[in-house]
Amino acid sequence: MGGKSGTVTRATLADAVYRELGLSRTESAALVDALIDEIRDSLVREGSVKIAAFGSFVVRTSGPRVGRNPRTGEVVPIAPRRTLVFRPSRLLRERLNRATAGAPRDDGG
Repeated sequence: MGGKSGTVTRATLADAVYRELGLSRTESAALVDALIDEIRDSLVREGSVKIAAFGSFVVRTSGPRVGRNPRTGEVVPIAPRRTLVFRPSRLLRERLNRATAGAPRDDGG
């Protein structure tokens, strides 16, 4: 799933549901859309979503701060904003580490 780029789209998820569960393509796409909509709505409403054995999505709010334009050096106020943070579960981290244990490192080591 996802091909060479590593990108997982709604279409690739729907195709996986189609292949694994045997639902029609339309039903598979509707199921994936409903799942993504529920995750999005829960994040907006409650600020967090936990998926067992996968990880947690948490909305964090950063306060206002002062930044600097790197080109001009001008001080610029930065408004408060909300950002989404993903924390993988222990099981996912362990699986990722097992999968990359034999792979060559990017830093040449």
